[in-house]
Amino acid sequence: MAKLPKLVLVGINQVGSELIHLVPDIAKRVGIHRIQLGREEDIKKLISSGCKELNILIEDYNTLFAESRGDYWLTQHLCQTLCAAHDILATQNDPVTLTIDLSALRARVVERLRSAYHEGVKQFCRGRRFRPSNDPYYKLLRAIGQQDSSIVDLNELANANPDVRGSVNNVKEHRLKVLISEKPECDKLFYYSAETKNFAIEDPAVFYYIKHLNWESLRVDCGFRDSTKDYEFDFAISFAGENRTLAKCVADNIEALDASIFFDEYFETNFLGRAWGSTFREIFAKKCRLVICLLDKSYETKIWPTFERECFLPRVPNGDVIPIFLDDTIFVGIPSDIAGIKFNFDPSLAGWENKVIDEIVFRLLERISLI
Repeated sequence: MAKLPKLVLVGINQVGSELIHLVPDIAKRVGIHRIQLGREEDIKKLISSGCKELNILIEDYNTLFAESRGDYWLTQHLCQTLCAAHDILATQNDPVTLTIDLSALRARVVERLRSAYHEGVKQFCRGRRFRPSNDPYYKLLRAIGQQDSSIVDLNELANANPDVRGSVNNVKEHRLKVLISEKPECDKLFYYSAETKNFAIEDPAVFYYIKHLNWESLRVDCGFRDSTKDYEFDFAISFAGENRTLAKCVADNIEALDASIFFDEYFETNFLGRAWGSTFREIFAKKCRLVICLLDKSYETKIWPTFERECFLPRVPNGDVIPIFLDDTIFVGIPSDIAGIKFNFDPSLAGWENKVIDEIVFRLLERISLI
């Protein structure tokens, strides 16, 4: 009796290999059989068979092969759409030659795929909590649509694309995984591993749709403002160690409401081996949309808060700094009449966290929604 394999995993691609890694012992006893895309001669044979049945001739097979990249389903879909555009719905009595207008063909295919994928793509781009300036997911997906592969390492994507580096870094650590897990429509279309930073679009039809949709129309449909400035963080928070509990409460709740914030505890591992000084200077001076500073007597005398303050003071006249006044301490460069938030922080009071959310967090999010 022939020995048969005990377990067969079907449909496991590069991303799905994580399933094997959950049980390392299995990895030593499996074989990997890759399903190759169609060869050029195979794709031509597929197209020729259809042309013969319909009594038509499609000029330039190579264009269709290059467009589908050897994917059988996409090749058939392109051919079907091309025929429909020429009103070829049945076998022709006389031979008909079809010419390919690639831009028109792409537009028709995207329109046909719209009903299946538009809602999921739009939900992804708008994020968990819509704001007109909360567009890093939109910028990320647009950048992925410009790649050759549907499996993308977001670290590599960020490093290779300075224009969207801020947006990619903004969401790749935590927010992206939460978005996909919370929205079923997104979960159907996209996969992301926060551990490996691999983002995948496993359905070739979805990837084709992403590559060729009208991104400007989608931006308008999503309700985003037309902004070219790309930030790594929505907020950065500056505080003295005595107010770390308050700072953490603010940061945690801003993250929970789908905005990004630089809070040192979140990024200690990311910056191992790097000088905090240069990192803080970049973040507080230019890598965040808004700076939050918790001002009190402790903040006035500490070394790091003083350094951070020097970094962001030039932004005060532009309205980029939101002071939270915890007492009446006066700071040079921060006018006493600047519109800020006065807050009496007393962690001994029951429910102080809810007061932070109501009086600080919601107001900060309202402020950033106006940018």
